[in-house]
Amino acid sequence: MSTTDPVNSNGPGLPPLLRRLGIYAVVLLVGFLVGLIPMWLSARGHAAERDTAQRNLRLCGLEKNLLAAAVLSRRGEYERARLAASNFFTALREQVDQSGKQSDLSAAQKESLKPVLNQRDDVITLLARSDPASADRLAEMYMVFSKDVGSQP
Repeated sequence: MSTTDPVNSNGPGLPPLLRRLGIYAVVLLVGFLVGLIPMWLSARGHAAERDTAQRNLRLCGLEKNLLAAAVLSRRGEYERARLAASNFFTALREQVDQSGKQSDLSAAQKESLKPVLNQRDDVITLLARSDPASADRLAEMYMVFSKDVGSQP
């Protein structure tokens, strides 16, 4: 009666225990990948939707600050209007200064909004002086902004 040691056998192939463990490992890996790939594709799609929503939210925030400044100025609340306008100009400057895909604005939008940025000091000065003309300037700026940015998807 001869006993053979499965680990030291000179026969072809792997011992049955190692072969079975290898099969289990392959089946486990395939099962993992079958679950991972659809989840990865789904997460990628949701990330793109999230990025689009965040972009739109930032642009709405810009629009809200400008519109708030115009309304507050029209109501005679010049200090609050000045703060809202300052927040608008600061955020718009950041967007215009960012390059490529980091910015929420396209190159054409950046160019069309540069004249709005050039009015910053004049508008802030009008608001600081409590000048009623600031309401009309802000309303005009809002119309330019909403035409250039608001209609974009």
